[in-house]
Amino acid sequence: MRYRLALLLVVVLLFSSCKKDDKEYVPNVYVNFQIEPNSTMYLGLNMVGGWIYVTGGVSGIILYRESQEVFKAYDRACPYDYDVTGSIVEMEPSGLTMIDSLCGSRYIITDGSVLSGPTKSGLKAYRTSYDGRLLYVYN
Repeated sequence: MRYRLALLLVVVLLFSSCKKDDKEYVPNVYVNFQIEPNSTMYLGLNMVGGWIYVTGGVSGIILYRESQEVFKAYDRACPYDYDVTGSIVEMEPSGLTMIDSLCGSRYIITDGSVLSGPTKSGLKAYRTSYDGRLLYVYN
């Protein structure tokens, strides 16, 4: 009897610890493109602290120039409600934070982490590589 009780307890603990909240998920999609961030086509990226929206990812991508050599790329899909019509992450006027237009979750631009709101997950980040001329964004 003790063996069965212990086994039942272990099974319950395993399943409860593996439960995943579906609202905190952004699907994986293929991302692989390059741009010239210093060109006039991307004026928002010509200076440190600048940003632009580009197509790609699940709901578009925010590109941010952290320094002369370092760029960040975040999906505009909020992990809390990415699949709800009208939900999209936008840059706030300060240029330091981003906000989901629907649930109100706010994120820090330098690392995509949560600042406030109902979400517990940061924004999906994509890898970037800059060779001095071309910026590569990929996963």
